[in-house]
Amino acid sequence: MIVKMKFLSISGPRTDIDRVSASYLSKYEMQLENAITELKTTDNLMPFMDVNPYKEPLSKAEQYVLMLAQPKGEMDTSLTADEILTMIRDLNHDYLDLKAREDRLKKQKEELLEKLHELEPFQPLELNLKEVYGYQYMKVRFGRVNVEYYQKLEKYLFDDLNAIFLEGIRNENYVYGCYFAAHKEMGKIDSTFKSLHFENIALPDDYEGMPAEICRNLRNQIDEIEKEIENVQKQMKDFLSVKAKKIRGARYKLEELSNNFDVRKMAACMENEEQEDYYILCGWMSEKDTQAFIEETKDDDRITIIVEEGREKFFGDPPTKLQNPKFFKPFEMFIRMYGLPSHDEMDPTIFVALTYTFIFGAMFGDVGQGLCLFIGGGLLYKIKKWNLAGIISVAGIFSTFFGFMFGSFFGFEGTIIKPMWLSPMHAMMKLPFVGQLNTVFIVAVAFGMALILLAMVFQIINAKKRGDKENLFFSPNGVAGLVFYGFLVLTIVLYMTGHKTPGNIMMIIFLGIPVIMFLLKEPLGQLVEGKKPKAEGGVGMFLVQGFFELFETMLSFFSNTISFVRIGAFAVSHAAMMEVVLMLGGITDGAGNPNWIIIVLGNIIVCGLEGLVVGIQVLRLEYYEMFSRFYTGSGREFHPYDNHAGKEN
Repeated sequence: MIVKMKFLSISGPRTDIDRVSASYLSKYEMQLENAITELKTTDNLMPFMDVNPYKEPLSKAEQYVLMLAQPKGEMDTSLTADEILTMIRDLNHDYLDLKAREDRLKKQKEELLEKLHELEPFQPLELNLKEVYGYQYMKVRFGRVNVEYYQKLEKYLFDDLNAIFLEGIRNENYVYGCYFAAHKEMGKIDSTFKSLHFENIALPDDYEGMPAEICRNLRNQIDEIEKEIENVQKQMKDFLSVKAKKIRGARYKLEELSNNFDVRKMAACMENEEQEDYYILCGWMSEKDTQAFIEETKDDDRITIIVEEGREKFFGDPPTKLQNPKFFKPFEMFIRMYGLPSHDEMDPTIFVALTYTFIFGAMFGDVGQGLCLFIGGGLLYKIKKWNLAGIISVAGIFSTFFGFMFGSFFGFEGTIIKPMWLSPMHAMMKLPFVGQLNTVFIVAVAFGMALILLAMVFQIINAKKRGDKENLFFSPNGVAGLVFYGFLVLTIVLYMTGHKTPGNIMMIIFLGIPVIMFLLKEPLGQLVEGKKPKAEGGVGMFLVQGFFELFETMLSFFSNTISFVRIGAFAVSHAAMMEVVLMLGGITDGAGNPNWIIIVLGNIIVCGLEGLVVGIQVLRLEYYEMFSRFYTGSGREFHPYDNHAGKEN
């Protein structure tokens, strides 16, 4: 059902808006509207220009909550707003000091690692770096050469060059090392080494000792820094964990304060030179909440509430809030997928819940698989709160029911349990003119006719609520359509059951007159509305357009009716598919040496695939064969103001 809404205007002293938000709006569901837009006929209205002082502290508090070992947990909400802001400021100051120290240590570690990586390839060299850089008559170059060129380098060293090469570490790509040469020979030797793609690596000249010793010292320094970093990180973690409850509570309170402050975005400010400035808030609230709100504030002289009756007639439709029993709640998902009902049409949730699950069960009737859907969907709905899982669980109940009706248990038709009604594959019925036909097909079409008639009744109710006389009386889905289709259905039923059908006069009255109403729907609608009938584009164009619309109407009556045959078709196909599974499993007429692995896998595959296809097909029947006749879904969803949007669970 749709909750009845009231439009409220709330006003009071400008400085009191935070108290009203925290004390009242946090208790009642109210969809706030922009007061400047809604009250455009009121003079001297200005928007609030205040900057939210809680946004930045809230952002900091959220960062610290995420740093906690357990972001969700017990909260301490005892601090006042000023105490919270002071705590966040102090927390940020102390935390930033520790963070800056951590960053400095990490930078030092990176610098030492860079030096270590630079020196590691030269660890095998037994030479003092400070001494070799200080040689008076010789120079040294450190670097690396590709393994491919190293063999050529060795040839030149032994045959032609007056240089010494000391090899360091060798890997699959490079040979690291250094070469020595006299001062006067260094230019020639450098040229030779460069021609062999020797890459110089400039080591700092402030190292003292052998490369292996220097690397060992660097590793020790890195280990010490890592210990200091771990110590700082532990301090940061302990620093936050000690105040974990207060940090969570601060985030919660700051979110509340921030959201309350943001109410100003929807409010208007009325400036008054002689009196105190006033705020104005307006929006939609349920009738029940409105009464409770007014009752609670009757002794509060700092707040004024005005309930505007009939506002939707002049300022647009109210938002839609659905309120259905818990059992039917998951089916609101299908309504939202199509579109929420507007305030002047019925909520089809219960209708969808009953027809969807009933049709699903008829198309997928199996006791065993139905129980699996019921239990599996129920568990998922309870644990995950998925609406689709709840729908599957309820549909499983009807699948189980029709399983008993059809005598089907995990595909065993009539062997484990006897059908209480009929067997979809074997039950046949003889009809006049048609001949032998599967019984479930006939029942499915008859059921579809009844649903179409019910959809027309819903359309009549909706049209009456909207005051739409044209669609109420002359629409193919209104009174004229109900008379036409109802009489047609009655005639078919009488004929198929061997009874006498209505005479020609009755045919003309109950079929001919509604057809004329379909054709002249617009001018007749204008006439009953007290307007002068007129045909846009001329009488000829009106009649041509009316003829094609009438043809489309008749075609839709036929196609919508025949579309319900799919209910019987899927009931038969389910039995046929499971018969194939049992055959593959080695079962013939309920006996034999069965392969239970194939039977179990077959049941799982059929249950999954057919369940998905049937679910989609039933939804198609709901939307195209029923909804299209009475439902528009043009409503907008009710979005209440919530100052606990991120409330801890």
